[in-house]
Order: sequence, then C-alpha cells, then structure tokens
Amino acid sequence: MSTTPDATLDAPPAAAPVETGAPAGAQAAASPLGAGQGGAPHPAAPAPPAAPKRPRAPSRERTIGTKVAGQPAFVLHSYPYKETSLIIDLFTRDFGRVALIAKGAKRPHSQLRGVLQTFQPLSSSWVGKSELRTLTDAEWVGGMLPLEKTALLCGFYLNELLVKLLARDDAHPALFDHYVSTLNQLAHNEPAPIVLRKFERALLKETGVAADLTRCAETRRAVQADVVYVVDPERGPRPERASDLWPRVTGKTLLDMACENYEDVATQVQSKQLMRFLVAHHLNGAPLNTRQILIDLSQL
Repeated sequence: MSTTPDATLDAPPAAAPVETGAPAGAQAAASPLGAGQGGAPHPAAPAPPAAPKRPRAPSRERTIGTKVAGQPAFVLHSYPYKETSLIIDLFTRDFGRVALIAKGAKRPHSQLRGVLQTFQPLSSSWVGKSELRTLTDAEWVGGMLPLEKTALLCGFYLNELLVKLLARDDAHPALFDHYVSTLNQLAHNEPAPIVLRKFERALLKETGVAADLTRCAETRRAVQADVVYVVDPERGPRPERASDLWPRVTGKTLLDMACENYEDVATQVQSKQLMRFLVAHHLNGAPLNTRQILIDLSQL
C-alpha cells in the first residue's frame, strides 16, 4: 500500500544528472584603475580599509550538499520511474524529507529491491545537488518489529501526513525520533488512537503551526478546565460562541493534550475531533486516503 505523492512528485523531471563536484566559490571582481587626462594614470592612492565581509546565507544548493553517506532513514513512499527504477520519498534524520532516484531498483536481482520497504530502518547514501538526487546505497539496519493489521494502516497514515505536511530538505531530527518511537509503539500494540494523537500534535509543533493550547488566544490567560473552547487553527483556543462551527472542546481536554494525558475517555473523543479539524485545515483541503480508511474501520 502506498500513499498519494505530493504535487512535486507527480511528474518526474526529464533528466536528473548526478553532480559530484563541490559548488564553485564566488569570484571576486577586480576594480579597474582610473586614468587622468590624455591617458596618463593618476598616482596610486592608498587603498581604503576593507569593509568587514558579511557572512553569506547558505544557498539551497549548498545546504543540500553533493554527497551524503550512512544517513538514518525510512521510506515514506515510492513509485515506478522508467522501466527499472523507482523514485522514493525518504524521511531522514538530518536532512528531512528527500526525493531520490533508485536506479535499477525494480530489477529482479537488484540489492535495493528488498531493502526499500516502508517502516524498515535504513542506512542510506546518495549524491547530487538538485532537488531529485541519486540513491547510491541503502542497507537495512533492523531492530524494529514489523507493523501488522491496523498498526500497518496507521503507519501508512503517518507516512501520508509526513509527505503532505513536511517541506523538502527541512531537517526535523526530533520529529524523526518521534516517528521511530511511534512505529515502535504501534508495533507493540499500544492504543492506536492515543499514539496517533501524540504524533499529530508533535508534527504540527515541528512544522510551526501548533498553537499553545494552555492559553486563551484573546486574553492570554490560562485555559480554564471547566470552560468550553474552540481552537482557531491560526491563533489558538478561545471561548466558544453560539455561531461557531468548529469542534468544541473543554479546557480540560486542551490541558490534557498539552501534557499528553489521554486517560480520560472524553479527552480521547474530543481530541480526535479537534486534531481531525486542525490537520484538515493545514492540509488546505487535500484528502488523506489512509485517514478515511481508518475512519471507515472506526479506528481513528
């Protein structure tokens, strides 16, 4: 089962050349000497002191780099490219989400054929400076239980969220570690709804769109457990109004979510409705195929 790729993967580029050379440094331009009347040069004037150089922000090309080796990673999604290759969306610890061409990975005897599987920890290597780089090696690391049944479907839901909400080449090492922890929890049959709520919240935090659930957006006062609120996706909680169409949640639910306490059944129910609303808002209406399947199975 695979998730729906994002728009940038819908149409592979016609060519993706591998570049292994380092980016060329900036060339300093020489200043011409002025000349006097009749072509006679002026006497050389003492040069003014050089202004201190301002550090240059790293360009996208320099940030991406040309060669990476031994990077911890997971396959989020893959699909065929030409006759024998794959394009894979890889979630890496230090480089975030990257797109790679796995040349020859569909061939029967390719070493990559059995390695590039979802939910398997990998050590990956690649080369290239463009947005679509070339995978040079991938090795299975091991140490994790496989996902089965509902846990497997939940894993695909996590992958679809990452593909659709994470920008390319934007590192999130804390989220990578949370992803590994979440897969382990699902593999050990911990309650899927609670595990998913925690991951959804962590994902919104890491991408910078999660509001503070402990403070009222209008007054900046602490949320009160016995007050009913709605959560503005862009600002945070505020007391409910009669005209509100957003999900209503108690202050207790918001405080429970902030400290990851999902023991209360009411918190579980309300947090599910709230996170479904917030995730849909930040997806700008893009559908989640795996979420709909989970909803149909009454697991989400």
